[in-house]
Amino acid sequence: MTSPVHHAVLLACTLAVAPLVNAQEAASDPTAAMSPEQQAMMAAWEKASRPGPEHARLAEHFVGRWDARQTLWMAPDAPPMTATGQAQTTAEFGGRQMRMAYAGEMMGAPFEGASHTGYDNVSGVYTSVWMDNMSTGTYTMTGRYDAASRTYTFTGEWPDPMAAGKMLPVRETLRIVDADHHVMDMYETHGGEERHTMRIEFSRAE
Repeated sequence: MTSPVHHAVLLACTLAVAPLVNAQEAASDPTAAMSPEQQAMMAAWEKASRPGPEHARLAEHFVGRWDARQTLWMAPDAPPMTATGQAQTTAEFGGRQMRMAYAGEMMGAPFEGASHTGYDNVSGVYTSVWMDNMSTGTYTMTGRYDAASRTYTFTGEWPDPMAAGKMLPVRETLRIVDADHHVMDMYETHGGEERHTMRIEFSRAE
């Protein structure tokens, strides 16, 4: 039979070792000390942040250096304005976003812009953000991909510079021709009528 002193020594040893064991478990498994709710939250965030096939497809379609041929329609009855440019697209944030840096001309003036295009696992849509040196706005759109036509279609609303406080519906398509070519078309809706305002044809640079 053990004495009360023996019991006290065993209890003290157990209490001393337990934190070390728990610390080792936490070190090997960060979720060990979490509640079920916290574990579920961590799993949801991990799923939301993990790059998937949509991100891989964006990289396959757009990463690289591109020569650009731009056509701009200022009005339906006006002749188009043409220019050339260059684009460089890189994958960022572990392949979660594609960043394009564009440089060329717009209406005879130097033009530069940048975009981030990605896929949101939570909402299930593609996202696009654009900004450039000819505006002070940041323009956002959301879209989907159609595998049959190999086309991304984005829609959104931007502030109309010709009518303060009014939003201008916009639509953009990105059609994948092949591994070395894709075409961007931009449309704006004025007075209920959609107009084709821009086309940029991208060819992979050598």
